[in-house]
Amino acid sequence: MGPEAYAGSMDAAAGDRAQDRRPGNDDAVVRRLLTTPGRWAVVGLTTNRRRVAPGVAAWLRDVRGLEIVPVNLSGEDVLGERGYTRLADIPGRIDVVDCFVNSQRVGAVVDQAIEIGASAVWMQLGVVDHAAAERARAAGLDVVMDTCPKIEAPRLGL
Repeated sequence: MGPEAYAGSMDAAAGDRAQDRRPGNDDAVVRRLLTTPGRWAVVGLTTNRRRVAPGVAAWLRDVRGLEIVPVNLSGEDVLGERGYTRLADIPGRIDVVDCFVNSQRVGAVVDQAIEIGASAVWMQLGVVDHAAAERARAAGLDVVMDTCPKIEAPRLGL
């Protein structure tokens, strides 16, 4: 799905900004996604350590105890986890599709998440597509948009 586009940093100011503009995310959904064991496909996850995605994915796995599955254009393995080029190529169930792609490309990822029967879509900080979010909700998926799990967890005391 291409390099991740991440508009913001992980500092406290970014967290404050994200909190101010959260587009109606449901705290109960965020809490459940971050506390329920699950398998997260991280779309846009690469080995490029200058990107935010590897740090967030490592945190999801190592701190939150979630299974991560890298998805990127080359299908490269990341963080010792087998990589895939498309969500449809991943064997087994995916609970959450975590999107580190820019807003113009996230709609296609959301449509793939719907097709594979994922339970939720998480659009990272700076990633906003209201039409894609509505399609996901209409298909029964939970949606979190324009924020990061590493910002939300401490905000919710997790």
